[in-house]
Amino acid sequence: MAVPLDLRTLSNDEIITRVQTALALKFDLATQVSKRRSLGFRTTNDTWVRIEVRALDRIDGQGWNGVECAEVLESVSKPAWHQGIAWIDRNAGLAWRADETELVLDPPIKPGGILATHPKLSAEWWRIFNASLDALVAHHTTRRATPGMRPLTQDRVTAAIHQVFPDVETTVDEWATAHGDFAWANLTAPNCVILDWEDWGRAPRGYDAATLWSESFAVPGLAERIYMERRDDLDSHTGRLMRLYRCAVLIAAGDRSGALLEPAKAHAAQLVSELGP
Repeated sequence: MAVPLDLRTLSNDEIITRVQTALALKFDLATQVSKRRSLGFRTTNDTWVRIEVRALDRIDGQGWNGVECAEVLESVSKPAWHQGIAWIDRNAGLAWRADETELVLDPPIKPGGILATHPKLSAEWWRIFNASLDALVAHHTTRRATPGMRPLTQDRVTAAIHQVFPDVETTVDEWATAHGDFAWANLTAPNCVILDWEDWGRAPRGYDAATLWSESFAVPGLAERIYMERRDDLDSHTGRLMRLYRCAVLIAAGDRSGALLEPAKAHAAQLVSELGP
């Protein structure tokens, strides 16, 4: 069944108490961060706990234990994982998971919505950004990236592009390890730390860079900087497909894409010309 709830509108006292007891932690309740399907808290041990809920049919993929599995990644700037628990509420058809990780004090660059101002990131930030992506891409895994809790497959790429550009050849010829949700909400500053590793795994080459590039369209100079930093990936055949994929997703969303829509259309026209039928 689909998850018919929004944790932001419910009393979650029972869940919070259960997690604190199971992990032998105490939360600073004043630090609570609530999202539709997750809750986050700073603990009195100066760590962070994220509680997530999914429908049962969303835990058969590899994304469910991504934070724990990400501990195998080396030379990637991310919070260290300490411990976790998971349980099922069969009556509600829900699965719950809680993970304790290293506390990151630097805030996300854009916690929500469209980034509209240049974050003016330091040279050191960009160095760590590139080093982390390079290390991630070089890592071999059997996991599949699951953005939006759905595997990023060839069929998914083709369907999204053909919804807007039905004549483009969409065969992905290179796959690499990706974060899977590489957004400004999951990157911190002034220190570059990559958050939320639930969805990492194999994805088409350049997927992460293309995602961040497209999320930066409202700040053209920033989008261009991302393109230049990750040009080797983004100018590959699959990298161009990923840029078109991200543009197609924005175009299909129409007015919901806001200030990203018109730049997406302009970039897509150029990419379609480059890729050919």
